[in-house]
Amino acid sequence: MGSPAQAIHTMFLDVKDLAVRKIRIRKSYAPGTVDYRTADFRQAEPLEVRAVAELIEGQIRVTGDLHTRLEMVCARCLETVHEDIAREFDLFYKPVAYMSKEEEDRLKLDDTEIAFFEGQGMFLADVLVEQVLLALPMKAICRSDCRGLCPQCGVNLNNDECRCESHAADPRSAPLARLKQDWFKKQ
Repeated sequence: MGSPAQAIHTMFLDVKDLAVRKIRIRKSYAPGTVDYRTADFRQAEPLEVRAVAELIEGQIRVTGDLHTRLEMVCARCLETVHEDIAREFDLFYKPVAYMSKEEEDRLKLDDTEIAFFEGQGMFLADVLVEQVLLALPMKAICRSDCRGLCPQCGVNLNNDECRCESHAADPRSAPLARLKQDWFKKQ
């Protein structure tokens, strides 16, 4: 019997099995059992998955939904943020071996509607990791009015007032400041 971390990788969606019947998936993956291949977040609660995998005209179709809670770092103040992730998906995967040269030539880098698998099937883990990563916010923010960190001393401005003597202006903006002064003088 394998470790829990290996358990998710044993869920293989085999084309031969799918040709015979649909596979109904209802699983819960504890934190730490899914390898997201990044240190940007940590799974804080179980990843709950309900899905159906089937073979349609030689393509693997995976439909369902997932939800979990992730622990991330606020992009402004570096405090811990908990982000609820929920996503529905309806995905088709074509076998790479049957893709014609013409189809290969037509594919564009930004073509997001086509996904492929190699060999006799694919791992469910690959689908789940992709869907969780797609559901992530661009930036995690602890609250909408987060003031972030002081750029000089690094104090969290949400908790303390900055004790820096002055916030020196960027010397690159000095010409703009002179233009602004000249404009106000002419008014």
